[in-house]
Amino acid sequence: MPCGDSAFLLEFPDLAAVVAYYRGLNGPVPSAASAAGGSLPSGVIDVVPAARTVLVSFDPEAIAPSDVLDWLHGVSSKGALPTGSAEVSGREVSLVVSYGGPDLAEVAQYLGLGEAAVVKLHTGSLWTAAFAGFAPGFVYLVTDHERLRVPRRNTPRTSVPAGAVGLAGEFSGVYPRSSPGGWQIIGTTTAALWDASQAEPALIRPGDSVRFVEA
Repeated sequence: MPCGDSAFLLEFPDLAAVVAYYRGLNGPVPSAASAAGGSLPSGVIDVVPAARTVLVSFDPEAIAPSDVLDWLHGVSSKGALPTGSAEVSGREVSLVVSYGGPDLAEVAQYLGLGEAAVVKLHTGSLWTAAFAGFAPGFVYLVTDHERLRVPRRNTPRTSVPAGAVGLAGEFSGVYPRSSPGGWQIIGTTTAALWDASQAEPALIRPGDSVRFVEA
């Protein structure tokens, strides 16, 4: 649907469909209007995935809205790539994690597993960066099973340290900076999730794949 005069908002039935379509949007662009060396048509400014939507903004002086729609429909007609497919457009990022976070024992008890089994599941799963939000550099990671699905903490912490690795609902994530938070903390990483001095400040971008490695 139109979103103002320079954007379209696409709605999807679930997060898996968003991830698959977003990856399709960032794949090769066969159109002659595509930017040289880029993965988006020239004139398309940004593509922002969320839990059930994808927002596509563009410069109407550089590309006609009808051309943007043709591109969007073309991606849709090619069929979405399944989550976890080898045909991914993002990068693969590895994060070294020291497990033993303050909520690891409670998470293990909730899931009916040992702590080592929780760590094995977390490190043995390929996670996909579905969308970003909450704080600069924070991405919501999903995987192809729900064996690590846990509720948020009943009482959020007023301060969670930078690098804390957490679980909440169907997601895993890493706090890029100290902030309040209600996720179940199972470990920490020293990786910098956000560095504003870099050309690409975010270590992980939507569409990327992430593997956690035990330190």
